Amino acid sequence: MTTPEQFSQWTSANTEDEHLEFKEAKEQFDTTKLKRYCVALANEGGGVLILGVSDKIPRRVVGTAAFTNTADIASRLLTALRFRVDVETFAHADGRVVIFHIPSRPIGTAYSLDGAYWMRSTDELVPMSEDRLRDIFAEGKPDWLAEFAVVGCSADEVVALLDTQAYFDLVKLPYPTSRDGVISRLESEALIFREGQTWSISNLGAILLGKHLDSFPLSVSRKGLRLVVYEGTNKVETKLEQIGKKGYAIGFEAALSILHGHAPRNRVIEQTIREEVRMFPKQALRELVANALVHQDFSLTGMSVMIEMYSDRVEISNPGIPPIPLERFIDEYRSRNERLADLMRRMGICEEKGSGIDKVVSASEMFQLPAPDFRVGDVRTTAVMFAHQDFKDMSKADRIRACYQHCVLQYVSNRRMSNQSLRERFHLPATKVEAVSVIINQTLEAGKIKLDDSESTSRRYARYAPFWA
Repeated sequence: MTTPEQFSQWTSANTEDEHLEFKEAKEQFDTTKLKRYCVALANEGGGVLILGVSDKIPRRVVGTAAFTNTADIASRLLTALRFRVDVETFAHADGRVVIFHIPSRPIGTAYSLDGAYWMRSTDELVPMSEDRLRDIFAEGKPDWLAEFAVVGCSADEVVALLDTQAYFDLVKLPYPTSRDGVISRLESEALIFREGQTWSISNLGAILLGKHLDSFPLSVSRKGLRLVVYEGTNKVETKLEQIGKKGYAIGFEAALSILHGHAPRNRVIEQTIREEVRMFPKQALRELVANALVHQDFSLTGMSVMIEMYSDRVEISNPGIPPIPLERFIDEYRSRNERLADLMRRMGICEEKGSGIDKVVSASEMFQLPAPDFRVGDVRTTAVMFAHQDFKDMSKADRIRACYQHCVLQYVSNRRMSNQSLRERFHLPATKVEAVSVIINQTLEAGKIKLDDSESTSRRYARYAPFWA
């Protein structure tokens, strides 16, 4: 419980710092804003939000009628935020004050709400910057990629363990005429480090360019890409199981070709273009696999990137929880392993920064597939691409997900979603205007999109934007 001395200390503070926020809220306070302030203060190390006090110096207690049932709002905050906020009423001579005691986020974790990781900037709430998030997620964790996989190597042993020819081929550089030139280039990329008269190979060098991952410690060899192809829609019968034995840069294209080759045929598209087409676009598979490799949490031991292909879907998962909310996968990019991502981009393994998931969604629309689904479990993040489904067979959740993703794709392309554009996404005729309107309304009710009032106030010509735009 807050003491009068503590309350006086808060109100006499010269400024609101990252742990202290005042709001007058004489009659009420917006619940959505309250939740965001709780998230922002937690992300900044915890603090208190005080209602019923002016935020201008000299501060005055004005009293508040907001949240008369403090137990109820505390329960609602716990349900919405999944962390506990203690709420108390402080009896002051000049009026009722409500104080929210907000705990700090755990080390290495940031809280999100409504598709953003909130923080305060002067008097506003804003999404956290990429650099700030990267710093948070790196808290308390050693940089696995910078650790040494092998130490005490001669230059000859380095070349024996790493596929140096593949590196220069992939980055499109001529192979040096001397061994020293090769070693110098690898050192500049932080793939190896000089240790006196010998060299140490970093985990980054091993996982990217290792000729045989089994030549390295288990912490590296168990990070090999795993591919499993099943006969049907479940795990009962396995057609193929392969665990990558080469570094990502060396084995990526071969694994991708095997994956694409085992994909079922897309007979809907084949009827249109009169040639054999695989169900899942190769470019989409490339982006999803590359993203899984780049965004995995290497600190989680005994886990690797896994690709599981069924007759009706492909699931690509990586260890770790994403550094951005699922709803922002299409329009934002934050890499857990920026050095690995940079090298893989320069090697042509994945697309330029921030242009991957939007291509996956676009390819799904082009190939007349349901919207991909992105899921977060306790320790893994999974992307799912589904085989073709007729519109009538799609569930309500499938349609809402497709509507939201189409809306985001339009938005990042500097366009706006309309009934017509969504009909075209589902490949529906003009007679299905009402059916598509139902989907739009359901997506509006789900809070995934909003009307773009800047375009038109007419419902007939309505345009829509993502909820966060």
